[in-house]
Amino acid sequence: MHRDDADTAPMHTGPAHLRFFKFLAVGGFAAAVNFGSRILFSQHVSYSTAIVLAYLLGMATAFVLNRLLVFKRTSNALLQQIGWFSAINAIALLQTLLISLALADYILPWMGWHWQPELVAHAFGVAAPVVTSYFGHKHFSFK
Repeated sequence: MHRDDADTAPMHTGPAHLRFFKFLAVGGFAAAVNFGSRILFSQHVSYSTAIVLAYLLGMATAFVLNRLLVFKRTSNALLQQIGWFSAINAIALLQTLLISLALADYILPWMGWHWQPELVAHAFGVAAPVVTSYFGHKHFSFK
């Protein structure tokens, strides 16, 4: 293929790529639910409790949307999907919680960061498990 041909050739957007982009879109929406609800929960409960409650709400959103829009064909029964989805998300919740708390309580203060440390820390915490969650759900929850 000549260089000119490569510049005009369409990008590969096969099913695996499309599924990953759908997963990212669903995950982005679920992350917004998680992030927004954490702000609301924080008005009534502690920061760490708010992270857990928001994560559960985002997780439920992600499960329903992933099952309907991303991983439509699966060999797992619904209860297996829920079991694997919960197990993978328990690991992701731990990642989110540890990163959020470490950033808010230690790393950002050490850096001299004072603007909305819990908000910034939670944003990083929510984003952290994206890739590991995709492969976990692809190979276990919705295989």
